[in-house]
Amino acid sequence: MCRVLDLQQAVLARNDACAHTLREDLAARGTAVVNLLSSPGSGKTALLERELTLARERGVPVAALTADLATENDAVRLARSRVPVKQVLTDGLCHLEAEMLGGHLDGWLPAGTRLLFVENVGNLVCPASYDLGETLRVVLASVTEGEDKPLKYPTAFGLAHLVMITKSDIAAAVDFDEAEFRANVERVNPGAEVVRTSVRGGEGAGALLDRALAARDGGPAHIPVMTRRSHPPHDGPADRAGDRGAVGSSRS
Repeated sequence: MCRVLDLQQAVLARNDACAHTLREDLAARGTAVVNLLSSPGSGKTALLERELTLARERGVPVAALTADLATENDAVRLARSRVPVKQVLTDGLCHLEAEMLGGHLDGWLPAGTRLLFVENVGNLVCPASYDLGETLRVVLASVTEGEDKPLKYPTAFGLAHLVMITKSDIAAAVDFDEAEFRANVERVNPGAEVVRTSVRGGEGAGALLDRALAARDGGPAHIPVMTRRSHPPHDGPADRAGDRGAVGSSRS
């Protein structure tokens, strides 16, 4: 058992080191990574397509990388936004890792990209432990998944900088208790912002893009309890971005 734990810790430590390097390299290029996590069927792809389209219409240089075990269906959907999109097939791996992400960006990520949105593999277990060098980690949950989702997946929700409720247009139809959901987010991640969205109804349009741009530009950001450090953050924008992004460095 000890050997298994040692191996897990070594793998995560290696990933954290790669994530730190990737974060610094991308920051030097003026690019921030937004890591999107959710369960399958949350509406993550639809929401991301909308936000990418809004970014293009606003003249914000963005790109998207989407990961799945199989098929390029999500990349085809995201490409409708007419921004650079790349599909990554993980060959059975249930999450992306920093080194893997960096390898796929080499020679592909367009110069001048301000935001790189990464649509992680659809589950809330494995991806939660892996820092991708992100500046903003966003966890999405649809109203159909239940109010106790944050309690069932405390690591995923506990390390989020932002939580988004999707499919809010059908909340009443499925008896979604938003107040209870927000209270459960607060239990595992005190102070985290929760934003309602609906691609079909238009609610929250541009919210993800706005939060991502603010984080990229070094604005005030929520620091999850699981990643808060005993010393104050450095004063520079790059250092603040690094502290926000190092979501994989503290584990419970």
